[in-house]
Amino acid sequence: MNTTTEWLQVPAATPDETARQAAEARQAVLTKPPGALGLLEQTAIRLAALQGSKRPGVEQLYIAVFAADHGVVAEGVSAFPQAVTTEMVKNFARGGAAISVLARELGAELEVINLGTVNDPGPLEGVLNLPLAPGTANLCREPAMDEQQLARAMHGGRQAAERAKLAGAQLFIGGEMGIGNTTAAAALACALLNAPPERLAGPGTGLNAQGVAHKSEVIHQALERHSQHLGTPLEALRRLGGFEIAALTGSYMACAQMGLPVLVDGFISSVATLTAARLCPGAEDWFLFSHASAEPGHRTVLDALDARPLLDLGMRLGEGSGAAVAVPLIRLACTLHNEMATFAEAAVSEKL
Repeated sequence: MNTTTEWLQVPAATPDETARQAAEARQAVLTKPPGALGLLEQTAIRLAALQGSKRPGVEQLYIAVFAADHGVVAEGVSAFPQAVTTEMVKNFARGGAAISVLARELGAELEVINLGTVNDPGPLEGVLNLPLAPGTANLCREPAMDEQQLARAMHGGRQAAERAKLAGAQLFIGGEMGIGNTTAAAALACALLNAPPERLAGPGTGLNAQGVAHKSEVIHQALERHSQHLGTPLEALRRLGGFEIAALTGSYMACAQMGLPVLVDGFISSVATLTAARLCPGAEDWFLFSHASAEPGHRTVLDALDARPLLDLGMRLGEGSGAAVAVPLIRLACTLHNEMATFAEAAVSEKL
């Protein structure tokens, strides 16, 4: 696998301003009061600019779920055992996970990329194995990844985005699975936002208040240990992130570079989005946000990205599931934009 990082310097593509203006002009003459469909209108207009078409659509979906284990689990930061990561990879392969069901229902192409688990699941149909190590190192004690692992993880994400583009995807969804990854994501967000762990650490898979407090303390220790080396987003990602978080970051950057719109999932995906935006100015233009997670730190990350999510359903599953749930709403936004009659077509009087 490619271990170079020169591609990270490629700038983000520029949305199509002509298509945006055409979509805005169409919205202005549809048979409704201006702005009456709220965020649905804005979503359709943004997609028109990102797809270079005044008639946007999201029928062709590509979902990539990245899985990996985390050494920080040794600190007791998860309510579930580490074996669950591998067990869920097998569940993805069998089609029994939430994102598997959602992908089938949406007619989306789904791929699962295993970047390294403590327990090797072996070859599985529908799972691409790109093992970097049996999980990351313990970020509380040492850097989570070495430079080669970081580069390979990000390149694995880039390749997933390229496969999506080649498949004709109109929208890319990145998902993740990895016991302990809310700790890694929270630590990384703390470094990027200069925020205290108490603001970003949450229950993850179901920690109680005492468990969350312990998680915050572990993140404090990690931030202190790496404090002299967190000056750049890339180094913060290497030291505090995870293989799947790095892959998500790489996939989001590649999508922005290629001009492929991204629908962002929950807390962990949003931290990867924040990292991608810090590494690739302008990348944020290509990100749509699906939902507000029940994980308490998500709001802080969304605010930092000036993001307005479409849904707030109390979800905190990951896997790309929240993004998948938002797809029918985006499809409806596009259908309304494309198929509503104009005032002239319907012979309806316009606003005075």
